[in-house]
Amino acid sequence: MPDFVDEAVLQLKAGDGGHGCASVHREKFKPLGGPDGGNGGRGGDVVLEVDPQVATLLEYQRRPHRKARNGTPGQGGHRSGANGEDLVLGVPDGTVVTGPDGELIADLVGVGTRLIVAQGGVGGLGNAALASPRRKAPGFALKGEEGESIEVKLEIKTIADVGLVGFPSAGKSSLIAALSAARPKIADYPFTTLIPNLGVVEAGATQYVVADVPGLIPGASEGKGLGLSFLRHVERCSTLVHVLDCATYEQGRDPVSDLESIEAELRAYGERTEIDLTDRPRIVVLNKVDVPDGRELAEFVTPMLQERGLKVIAVSAATREGLRELSFAMAEQVAAARAAAPTPEPTRVVLRPREIGEIPFEVVPLGDNTFRVRGDKTARWVRQTDFSNDEAVGYLADRLNRLGIEEALAKAGATEGAEVYIGTEEDSVVFDWDPSVDAEATPIGPRGTDSRLG
Repeated sequence: MPDFVDEAVLQLKAGDGGHGCASVHREKFKPLGGPDGGNGGRGGDVVLEVDPQVATLLEYQRRPHRKARNGTPGQGGHRSGANGEDLVLGVPDGTVVTGPDGELIADLVGVGTRLIVAQGGVGGLGNAALASPRRKAPGFALKGEEGESIEVKLEIKTIADVGLVGFPSAGKSSLIAALSAARPKIADYPFTTLIPNLGVVEAGATQYVVADVPGLIPGASEGKGLGLSFLRHVERCSTLVHVLDCATYEQGRDPVSDLESIEAELRAYGERTEIDLTDRPRIVVLNKVDVPDGRELAEFVTPMLQERGLKVIAVSAATREGLRELSFAMAEQVAAARAAAPTPEPTRVVLRPREIGEIPFEVVPLGDNTFRVRGDKTARWVRQTDFSNDEAVGYLADRLNRLGIEEALAKAGATEGAEVYIGTEEDSVVFDWDPSVDAEATPIGPRGTDSRLG
């Protein structure tokens, strides 16, 4: 398996909240000690954080299932449970996070940028916190909530100022090695480079990062070769450099046709992803002029390329001819792009607050005196309830009545004995509704697949 992996799909699970504790203080000569059950601890969050020491997603491809720690239950003596430890997953700079439907969740750029991708469950309240003048010694506690579960796709888009594009074996890796301290694999066969190589180049007072994009051939934007896998790495480059092979003996190829083929792939990729690459400054490098035929061909095509308004530089990675001119030409483009760019934002924490609806619940008639109550708040209350405890069920009924569900059911046409589902189709609890009963509603039993409701 290769060491560099730039895509991974993760199944993430935040920690569950700890259950609250139902306890009564017991001490000699103090028969009315009162409730002293502590609250459960919060479940740990799952956090993605840009880590400069992480350059690949290989570890996440090997182990895609990750889970944060659960909160611990509360205890007697007003002792709250411990919060679950957050699970912090390091990702490379430039990682794009998308959801299962392809929607963008976050673009993580900048060392230290953090994203809470799955929030831990809230701990349940202990009976000490539930005590009130009406219910002075609750014999129950609330259950902790489950942590969020989410599937996300991670995708690296290399952070580089200059992207080298061209056919396989055009000499991109050789240029990276000649211009910087990077030492990519170099060989005389196509598709030697299987990962984007990065090199840091200094030209005068400007320091910038150069990346080569491997495997571009005609049809790359449609999945041929390796181009579709690595074209995304040019998206963040402010300058594109066409590396054209002036010493190729492949029939039907020449620098001009190679340039047109790669430009066609860049346009096709832009149309496919709605990311315009045509506005990036271009520099054309005619490589391998140390070969006699190569120099002659470079001199022949240079005027043709210059007529298109392109800056053309003839180089040889082997003899280092033209490399100084190339490095300063790239530095000039990079400096101009940086000057025109907006002021970079400081390292930030990305938050995904939960959506808060204006309506706490809604009653949906299902026919035959059957109704469904939908709402995040009501569903959460159901998940917190221990249905094996009659007092806890009564407390839930009181909360629902205070929210106005009984009145809403009556307006919706519910009559005595109506079946009332609370929750979604996959996760519901059903009650027989008796409008004359306040805190003694008894559930028929949990329905669905969520074991927490049992």
